[in-house]
Amino acid sequence: MKIHLTSVFVDDQTQALRFYTEVLGFVKKHDVPMGGEDRWLTVVSPDEPGGTQLLLEPARHPAARAYRDTLVQDGIPLAQFAVEDVKAEYERLRGLGVRFTQEPVDMGPVTTAVLDDTCGNLIQIATQPR
Repeated sequence: MKIHLTSVFVDDQTQALRFYTEVLGFVKKHDVPMGGEDRWLTVVSPDEPGGTQLLLEPARHPAARAYRDTLVQDGIPLAQFAVEDVKAEYERLRGLGVRFTQEPVDMGPVTTAVLDDTCGNLIQIATQPR
């Protein structure tokens, strides 16, 4: 068994696609109209185009909004993405105007930082223990 797809609830799929591709560096995998404004919209890592997909899912359901908004209020990231060097990625993203709620912090075998994805979520970036 392996993880094939996971989602983040977003306020605006077009804005989310721009942020996740142009800023974070993911690539679009699927963009399928689902009726109305909604799309089946996924992105993947350019390093693993056949890997785990991230669904940029509309945050229309009241439970999804409440869950996501409560996490943001409490400063809890919805998802974590692995990067080679958190401090370098933090500087790169800050240069692109990304707002961080947590600057890089060394936590033993990992370093983490938390950013605002502009779509209603906090996302943690982290180095992975070797």
